[in-house]
Amino acid sequence: MSSFAPVISFDNLRKSYGSLEVLRGITASLYKKDVVSIIGTSGCGKSTLLRCCNRLETINSGKLKVIDIDLSEPKISSQKLKQLRTKVGMVFQQFNLFPHLSVLHNLMLAPAQVLKESKLECRDRALHYLDKVGLSSKADAYPEQLSGGQKQRVAIARSLCMKPEIMLFDEPTSALDPELVGEVLTVMKQLAEEGMTMVVVTHEMQFAREVANRVIFLNQGVVEEEGDAREVLTNPQCDRLKGFLSRMNN
Repeated sequence: MSSFAPVISFDNLRKSYGSLEVLRGITASLYKKDVVSIIGTSGCGKSTLLRCCNRLETINSGKLKVIDIDLSEPKISSQKLKQLRTKVGMVFQQFNLFPHLSVLHNLMLAPAQVLKESKLECRDRALHYLDKVGLSSKADAYPEQLSGGQKQRVAIARSLCMKPEIMLFDEPTSALDPELVGEVLTVMKQLAEEGMTMVVVTHEMQFAREVANRVIFLNQGVVEEEGDAREVLTNPQCDRLKGFLSRMNN
């Protein structure tokens, strides 16, 4: 893959909130069809790094490029931002569905407003992706009528309706009851098998081991270790990662 240009590249990326430096010089490259799991303890900068990738957070210094859009610039035109948000989908911990809209209309909203597609086109695609995540029967339901796992699958389908090139997942199973985690991970595994480029902040080590091809271990805002997922997770080199994995496996 290294012969191709990366779809996301970080070069000495730094991010601070006041005097607190959360990301302290991140350098890494992600390529098309990569499934990269970002792991580490709470507060190590995982979610902040992910949110920088679609400009939900601005960086303080360094370079960040996502699909040829330079996010290092202090100001980005609304046109470039729209292009970025169209190409990069994001799935959050808390689903962020509109409670007053049906499942179908939650999925149709962004393609209609952002992509300016016809109602029929939006509806057909929404139904297609609802079927893909196994929720065709819930098209007319409202979010309050769904389980947490179903809401998260709807949120994934909603992102897919924008036809993104990259999907970002910010701990997509952390708000779910343990018995509902599997249904969401199954959908994500299917996306990975179909070649979707994915960056996943997760505590699900089994997912990272089985589905990701690469793992990045963050510690206190720096990349402590990275590499082939199975190699890193079965044969960690640094003591902090060894300690982290032993705690996660207990």
